[in-house]
Amino acid sequence: MSELQRLKGLLPPEMQSWVFVEAAASVDPPLITIEEIGRDEIEIQVDLEKWDALAIDHRNLLFWHEVGRIQNDAVPRDGWEMAALAIGLGGAIGELWVQDGLLLLMALGLSGFAGYRLYLKNNSEKRLQDAIAADERAIDLACRFGYSLPNAYKSLGGALKELVEQTRKKKKRAFYEDRLEALRKSAGKARAEMAQQQGSRQSVTSENVYG
Repeated sequence: MSELQRLKGLLPPEMQSWVFVEAAASVDPPLITIEEIGRDEIEIQVDLEKWDALAIDHRNLLFWHEVGRIQNDAVPRDGWEMAALAIGLGGAIGELWVQDGLLLLMALGLSGFAGYRLYLKNNSEKRLQDAIAADERAIDLACRFGYSLPNAYKSLGGALKELVEQTRKKKKRAFYEDRLEALRKSAGKARAEMAQQQGSRQSVTSENVYG
């Protein structure tokens, strides 16, 4: 079985008909990413050369992170905002010329909405929160596919640590570090909940969920 086929098998059954897994074809692609390829169709693209160097548990959790992004509807969409911004600004300039107040307000409204959408898309805090939410989804998916909760946290934590070590760009490395810190907090909360349910902390504190 090829790695792409194996990853396809890690998709939840309800997603296998519209989510596809392919090798990345671009020059210097990211390790793994998602792209909308058609109406209601998503493609997960993997740089197999870099991917195969990772431990299999790390691969699994990073893959489920991308699946989590899809489940959370955090897929990058076509850049309609730039087109809308250009149309709105062009319309505003045109309406200034003909002095039509209502159409001017409509054009400015379109520009403002498109600009706000662009701000959200490029806002680093929102990107981080989306990634943290996808990490939580990845943990849930790992448990769904047979991982224990501590092992799911340990595998994702190990994968993020590896990405931190491999990343040279300071901003991107900080992004992974922030995700790792959020994961540690989530693991601590999960550990406390497990201890409360079992009536003893000893059964869960013996495992290091951070890798």
